[in-house]
Amino acid sequence: MAILGPPSRRSAGRRRRLAAVLGVTALAVTGGGLLAPPAAAMATASVAVDFPTHCIPPPIAGIPPIDGTTTAEITVDNAAPEVGDTVTVTYKVVKPAAGNPVDVALPADIMTPTGKVTLTGAQTGSVTVTGPRKNPPVPGLGEFPPFEMTGTFTVTAPGEIKLSPGDYNIHTSYILELDTPCTVTNPPAPVSQTIIATDGGNPVNERTITLSAASGKPGERVNVTGAKFTPNADVTVAGWNGSAPTADKVVSKANSTGGFTFRPKINDPATVGIVAFEGASWDPAKGAGPAAYTLIGDVPPLSQQLGTMVKNGVLSMTQAGDSVQLSTVDFGTGGASTGALHTVTVKDFRGGPAGWSLTGRVTDFTGSGGAKIDAGKLSWTPSCTTKAGSPSTCAAGSAGTVGTAGATLASTPNGAFTGGEFTVDAGLSLDVPAFTPPGTYAAVLTLTLT
Repeated sequence: MAILGPPSRRSAGRRRRLAAVLGVTALAVTGGGLLAPPAAAMATASVAVDFPTHCIPPPIAGIPPIDGTTTAEITVDNAAPEVGDTVTVTYKVVKPAAGNPVDVALPADIMTPTGKVTLTGAQTGSVTVTGPRKNPPVPGLGEFPPFEMTGTFTVTAPGEIKLSPGDYNIHTSYILELDTPCTVTNPPAPVSQTIIATDGGNPVNERTITLSAASGKPGERVNVTGAKFTPNADVTVAGWNGSAPTADKVVSKANSTGGFTFRPKINDPATVGIVAFEGASWDPAKGAGPAAYTLIGDVPPLSQQLGTMVKNGVLSMTQAGDSVQLSTVDFGTGGASTGALHTVTVKDFRGGPAGWSLTGRVTDFTGSGGAKIDAGKLSWTPSCTTKAGSPSTCAAGSAGTVGTAGATLASTPNGAFTGGEFTVDAGLSLDVPAFTPPGTYAAVLTLTLT
C-alpha cells in the first residue's frame, strides 16, 4: 500500500520560488557555433567573432557549468594611434552564451558586466572593461540581451596590435548579489580588431625607479634606484605630493649606463610618492614614477562607522521523499499496516512575530474493483525536532486519526521574535479491516504549511 506525495504542481511552485531567490543569474545554453576566422593582419574595421565559452552559474542556482558560444565585437576610437596615445576600447557582447533558465521574467537594470580584452602582437596584455548596470527586462526562458563594456589602454610599442574578446562576468543585483563568470574555453578568442601603432618620431620612455622602502619616518632617507635614464644626465629625485614635486630633493648625475642610486631625505607630510626626472622641472616624458611612498609617525587615528543589514527570508518546507510503502497485512486477519512519514524540513526565515502550523489530511485508500479503506483508519504519531539556535521551539501534534478532515502534524507559537529550522516526522498506522479485499491500495496525504 502506498501513500503518494503532493501533486506535481508543487515542483513548479518550487521552481518559481527558486528563481526569485536566485535573482536568476543561472545560465542556459543558447546554442553552439563555429569560430569566426581571425582578422586580417592590418588595421581593419572590427568584426563580430564567435568563440566557445565556459560559464559557471552561482552555486545557489543548483545547475552545472554551461558550455555555450559567445558572439562579440571589439571596437576602438583610434585604429592608428601613436605610442603614448590612450585608446578607448569597447567590448560588445552581441550574443551572450546564456539565457534565462526559468519561466520567470527578470526586471530591467539588474545586470552589471565586467570583462577583459586580450592584446597580442606588438603589445601584449589585457584591458579591463566595465559596463553600466543596464538591461531591458528578460522574459522567462528568453535570451540574455546584448551588453557593452568599455576601458582604455596606453600604447607602449609601435606595430600591429590585435584585440580579442576575453573573459567576462555578469553580476546581478536582484534579491542577492551574485556573479556568473564566463571564460574563453580555448584562449585567446579570435581577433576582432587590429590596429597599427606608430612611434610618432618620439622614443618610448623606459626610465624606471625602485625604492628600498614604501614608507618611513619624517627625516629618514630612502634609497631610490633608477635605470635607463640618459647617461651622465643631471637627474632630480624628489618627493611627490600627488600633483607636483615637493621641496625634498636630491640632484646628481646618472652614471655612464643611465643608472643611479640617490638617498633623498623626505620630510613633507603631503608626500604620497617619489619621482625622478631629467631637466629643471618635472616632465613625465623624461622622468619615472611616482613610486608610492608615505610618511609614518604620530598620525591621529581615524574611525569609520560600519553597518550591515540582515535580510528576512520566507517560510518554506521540503520533504525527503514523496512515496511511503506501508507494511503488508493478511486477508482475513487485517490489523495495523505501518510505516513512517518521510522527514519534512520546515525553514522559518521570516524573522517576525508569527509562528506556523503544519497540517495534514488524507484521502480514502482505493483499490481495484472499487474496494477502499476509509481515510479515518489512518492515524499518526507526530514528532518534531528544533535545530539548535532557533528562536522558536516546535511542538509535535497529537497522536491520533488523520482522516479527510485533517490533523496538526507540528507547529510553533506566535511570539515577540520567531523563526528557525525544524525537522518533522511521524509514525503511520492504517487499521485495515480483517476481510478487506486483497489488492494494492493507494491514497494521497497532503501537507499544508501556514
